[in-house]
Amino acid sequence: MCTYDCPTHRCVSVCVCACVCVCVYTRTPILSYSRISTTATKRTTASSITTTIEHPSKQRHQYNAHPSTPRHRLSLLPSFPPPSCRLDWAIMSSDLADFDGDDVRTTVVAAQPMGVGMGTHSAVALGGFQDFCLKSELANAIRENGFEHPSEVQHQALPKAMLGADILAQAKSGMGKTAVFVFALLEQVEKVPQGQKPYCQAVVLVHARELAYQIEQEFKRFSKYLPYATTGVFFGGIPEDENVKQLKKEVPAIIVGTPGRMKALVQSKAFDTTHVKWFVVDEFDRCLEDVKMRRDVQEIFMKLPKEKQVMMFSATMTDELRDVAKKFMKDATEIYVDQRAKLTLHGLAQFYMNVTEMEKTRRLAEILDVVEFNQAIIFTSSVERCEALNRQLQQMKFPSQAVHSRMNQEERLRVYESCKVNNTRIMVATDLFGRGVDFDRINLVVQYDMASEADSYLHRVGRAGRFGTKGLTIAFITTDEKEIKRENRTYTDGGVMKEVQERFEMKVEELTDINSQLNENQYMNK
Repeated sequence: MCTYDCPTHRCVSVCVCACVCVCVYTRTPILSYSRISTTATKRTTASSITTTIEHPSKQRHQYNAHPSTPRHRLSLLPSFPPPSCRLDWAIMSSDLADFDGDDVRTTVVAAQPMGVGMGTHSAVALGGFQDFCLKSELANAIRENGFEHPSEVQHQALPKAMLGADILAQAKSGMGKTAVFVFALLEQVEKVPQGQKPYCQAVVLVHARELAYQIEQEFKRFSKYLPYATTGVFFGGIPEDENVKQLKKEVPAIIVGTPGRMKALVQSKAFDTTHVKWFVVDEFDRCLEDVKMRRDVQEIFMKLPKEKQVMMFSATMTDELRDVAKKFMKDATEIYVDQRAKLTLHGLAQFYMNVTEMEKTRRLAEILDVVEFNQAIIFTSSVERCEALNRQLQQMKFPSQAVHSRMNQEERLRVYESCKVNNTRIMVATDLFGRGVDFDRINLVVQYDMASEADSYLHRVGRAGRFGTKGLTIAFITTDEKEIKRENRTYTDGGVMKEVQERFEMKVEELTDINSQLNENQYMNK
């Protein structure tokens, strides 16, 4: 960390991550004039000036300031970019199709390779959350929940998110992407003036109901001392009239929802978007790869004010979806923690077993009998196979519970809550629980039916080993050598496993003897 002498109080001030030094007395920013270079940049408005502060690590952070504004009054939370510079890409094209990527100014931030001055995979040894100068109420809640040091993605993205930059971030599962926008929004959400009706300030979109519910709980957990930072969740499976009544009774400051239900509320004018300043899409690849869901996201986006901050997060990202996501942004800051070829999960012991279709259930029962685990999740390829396997496991006296998309909303939330409090040890699931949904105690993942593609494999195994904890994953590879047709593609289990190992540059061992090959220390946190 660097230090500066405060010119007003003569105190030594410590640099935070965005290189804005804060006076220990007034908590106002201090800028060292010897380190500031001011250059005029060609932007939409000729009067816009960019002030660049150079950090010792050579990262460059930009702050917007009007030429007439004294440097010592530079805002700690500027607008990115000013309203006159901002373009609403969705309005320019109803399908977001005609897009000139060269017109978008992008800052790419890539974390250093593991082991090169970045500490471990679970935390960056560059200080704690106190270095971000968060509100005391938020900082206290973070500390009470056991968070001490930011993960790599939090270290890279959180300062920029709090400064209002548009964020496009990719980081592997379990590394705290959700906390980036949760902390950034809670830091920036404002108290509604006395006498004024509450209004929504932030919209967070996710692809699944369970994920929406989970994120709402995260907001509530960290807004313990921020009573004005209220949160509401809206998704399908619940009558729309109930959502409308809820919005009439009290409008939450932060709304988390699925695209379909949020679009319906916007269209019916039950949801007033006038004051929304922040727009977040979590697991954006799932929200944007489906054409219908993408159009829902786009329509919601177009109804929001033009001047807003946009943040999108995912564990996997294709070049095509990256370009689509950037159409929602201007001056996007792209953050990649571990490059695409290295999206493996540290702390996970990964194996595969060659089995015939007829052997699968017997080998699964053997694993559940022999392996010590806290909670387990077993993935199947369809709702029918999920229900059938769950019945078989229950007949064998295993305490399992099925969860899939055809269950009604009350049942799904009941299963979710049961798993969250550890009342359910074994979940049999479809890819509904394949990504985003977070259970701290899961340390065993079995792919009864192999994932249909490498990205899906990565998201599934990412349910274990969250935040650097240990875990064990076992994938069944059918030896019947038959091609499987699913989701408009043809593949073999062995072909997907080969793709996983080549693309993510990792070796997955074959498991032939459970008793001799598995060691508890590999996958249990002792």
